[in-house]
Amino acid sequence: MVSTMTTDTSVPTRGYTEEKDALLKRLRRIEGQVRGVERMVEDDRWCPDILAQIAAAQAALDAVAVGLVEDHARHCVIGGPPEKQEERTAELMSAVKRFMGRG
Repeated sequence: MVSTMTTDTSVPTRGYTEEKDALLKRLRRIEGQVRGVERMVEDDRWCPDILAQIAAAQAALDAVAVGLVEDHARHCVIGGPPEKQEERTAELMSAVKRFMGRG
């Protein structure tokens, strides 16, 4: 279930809405990193170099995920309606557990 908050009934806002352009820019950069890893494999590059690039891409994705968790906590949990905070906290924790591979 995706939690939303609205300022008007037709346009939902998310915790990341104000940062959306920057978030998309980061994701495109990560996409470029992954394409770079693909080229490294195609070019038969040295395994430790490829692994280093994979680690960099994973770290970048982790940073995006942590930012999304923070934005969701601030916008949808803390900034959300008090009667929804417990439910949204449970949803957030479930998502964090899945992200960490523990849920």
